[in-house]
Amino acid sequence: MCGISGLFSPKLETPLGPDDVELLKKMTQSIVHRGPDDEGLYLSRQACFGFRRLSFLDLKAGNQPIFNEDESVVCVVNGEIFNYQSLRRDLIKKGHHFRSEMDCEVIPHLYEEYGIDFLKKLNGQFAIALHDVRAGKLVLARDHVGIAPLYYHFKDNQLLFGSEIKSLLNSEKINRDIDLISLDQIVTFPGMVSPRTIFNDIKCLPPGHLMMVDGQGVKLEQYWDLDYPENNDQGRIYSNDYYVEKLDYLLRRAISTRLHADVPIGFYLSGGLDSSLIATLASDMNPARVFNSFSIGFGRIDIDERKYQQKIVKKIHSNHHEKIFDFEQILQRLTQAVIAAESPIKESYNTCSLALSQMVHQQGIKAVLTGEGADELFAGYVGYRLDQQSRGGEHEFDLEYMLESQARSTLWGDENFFYEKNYHEFHDVKTALYSTDTNAALSKQHCTSQAVIDPIRIANRHHIHQRSYVDFKLRIADHLLADHGDRVVFANSVEARYPFLDIDLINFVRTIPPHLMVQNGSEKFLLKQLARKTVPRSIIERNKFSFVAPGSTFLLKNKPDWIMGLLSRETIIRQGIFNPNTIEQLTNNALRGTHDINQTFETDFLMIAITTGIFLREFVES
Repeated sequence: MCGISGLFSPKLETPLGPDDVELLKKMTQSIVHRGPDDEGLYLSRQACFGFRRLSFLDLKAGNQPIFNEDESVVCVVNGEIFNYQSLRRDLIKKGHHFRSEMDCEVIPHLYEEYGIDFLKKLNGQFAIALHDVRAGKLVLARDHVGIAPLYYHFKDNQLLFGSEIKSLLNSEKINRDIDLISLDQIVTFPGMVSPRTIFNDIKCLPPGHLMMVDGQGVKLEQYWDLDYPENNDQGRIYSNDYYVEKLDYLLRRAISTRLHADVPIGFYLSGGLDSSLIATLASDMNPARVFNSFSIGFGRIDIDERKYQQKIVKKIHSNHHEKIFDFEQILQRLTQAVIAAESPIKESYNTCSLALSQMVHQQGIKAVLTGEGADELFAGYVGYRLDQQSRGGEHEFDLEYMLESQARSTLWGDENFFYEKNYHEFHDVKTALYSTDTNAALSKQHCTSQAVIDPIRIANRHHIHQRSYVDFKLRIADHLLADHGDRVVFANSVEARYPFLDIDLINFVRTIPPHLMVQNGSEKFLLKQLARKTVPRSIIERNKFSFVAPGSTFLLKNKPDWIMGLLSRETIIRQGIFNPNTIEQLTNNALRGTHDINQTFETDFLMIAITTGIFLREFVES
């Protein structure tokens, strides 16, 4: 994967000119960290594309932009197409000719052959910008689950796009006003929800969507969504062994295709089930291959997982690299984490992730396999287990319960679906957090005043499938794969690959009976059955461990001047987003050290205030 940027003028009477070319060069240079190996440009009167390359396949001839035979279709791609070999063979049989061995070269030929439907043939992680020269049309597309980001701005008959917000901010046409609803989403949900971004003037193409831009306007379409079967349409039920064996086959294939490259590929080891399963399966399929593995260790024994990481290292004999993370480095890396995220963040663990990807880069490794997606697909969070308990009705005459039911109906279309917190009650808490001006702005519309998912997708579904779908929409794409994934790896010129998010595997998992996900109070029951083939029993049977880095109480422990400055009454009043009295009270509580934030169940409001201050300083006020 790499980085892309570009400009497009849908109307020929307003062609791109020299100033646009200079802007494109600045936009592309802004994301050099995503692709330090090479650069490519495509310049025409209607479309200008920029490309930064991180090389994996066909190291000599694999640069972009990419063309079809007569150059009537041109594209730049941030991504990997894992089923490209079979697609390439089919295209060659149909008479197409290729200039390289690069995986993404199938894209212009697929478009030429199948039109927009080519997206349904791809298995990969990708953000695509494609110019149909004859039709005068631009196509933007983002992969099924949103691994690869794609941001855009459309105004005055000109569209700008890029892999990161930093790229677009080179344009003086873009206003840097903050979208308060997006900030409200960060406070309320796991993170922002596309198409919103922290800037009013910039949008994010949602996962599984494409955008077509031409002289007639802009058209947004969804080409894929996670669609679980309805309760009365579960289909044929097979034996447990059938699901384990099919899952074994698909996961092995997903790992194998993601290890295919002309450069070494490593993997992260957290000490948990998901990364351990990927590592042991990779080793089992490649017994003669010595892999590079990477992990973070901690001085505090209550969150240190090195003993579990070492079990896998010894089992597969990997060339292991670990870094003992000193919590002082959280302070040292917090600004870098916010710059990478391009938004405020609500936890400090991104600083640990930055240290991890830096270690990968220092070892000369360009890509790592990681285990994101398993918790959301195989019911790995505590909420999946708790959902098996009573789902409402016992307080039906209680006013607070009725108000909460109304909030749930608005958000999810299901008054009995509980996701993370009581949103009506939480809205009152947020009112105390925000300033008078922020509350006034959000009184017209806030993040829980309208649906954030398509309620049809969870209607009449099993509660495990409901939670999985919402996790994919609110947790995966714009949080775990964005500020915690894409940003922190590419900040150090490293790519992350996600075997559990293989589209063929996802499409199979949606057919697995939900009762196989949680059994006898154990999350990820089916995945644990598969893991018994390769993963040590002590890792399979250990309790679920969610690493949470220290919160705001730790950051304030030694009263660092720059943190105290961000939280000062003067700064909070000047920024105008938060209530200075509330921030002062939270700060005093943190300084007394009377309460450590349990980030699994509580929101660290002070961390949000600190990182919002950093964000405003680095992106808005500078």
